[in-house]
Amino acid sequence: MPHPLSDSPQHRIFAMLDVDGDGAITRAEYLARVDRVASAMGREAHHPVVPAALAAHEAVFADMDADHDGRVTFEEYRAWVGHETFERSCRPALGSLFDIADLDADGRLNRAEFIRLRTAAGNAGPDAAAAFDALDTDGDGLVGRDAYLAGIKSFVTAGSSPMAAAYGTARPVLAAATGNASAGQDSGYGRAR
Repeated sequence: MPHPLSDSPQHRIFAMLDVDGDGAITRAEYLARVDRVASAMGREAHHPVVPAALAAHEAVFADMDADHDGRVTFEEYRAWVGHETFERSCRPALGSLFDIADLDADGRLNRAEFIRLRTAAGNAGPDAAAAFDALDTDGDGLVGRDAYLAGIKSFVTAGSSPMAAAYGTARPVLAAATGNASAGQDSGYGRAR
């Protein structure tokens, strides 16, 4: 019988971060998301936004890994997440991925940048496109950094937001990239407390 919360934001997020599906998020799995986004956006490893993103993700992983064994179990993750965690750890890490995708550094992503960011992070393309459409509330073809982060925060702390479209039912792209059909979709971090 599936876990009663298996479709909760926490489980969706954990499943996405546990790329190999072995029940734990390793440091390598977690940091690889930065490399995937940088590669998708054509950013060189030495570009200043890439080391900044790696540092932000290193800090999040150290914060999540309560027993410091190099693996984050679902129990550790569940105990860690929440509103305060989002503000302290997740906002800087997710913002750093946005910054990698923001090629002209204007604080906004166009549709193509947004979809490349979200698919590299683990969402299926159609779901990423739906999330962009939901966040582009004024129809100008752009999503700002603050709106992006607010959408993710709302999803991960309250379970609903325009970003929820990114976590639809389409097969995640990481499955093909990693050879793991059970790889989950990226939704960021967190849960309501």
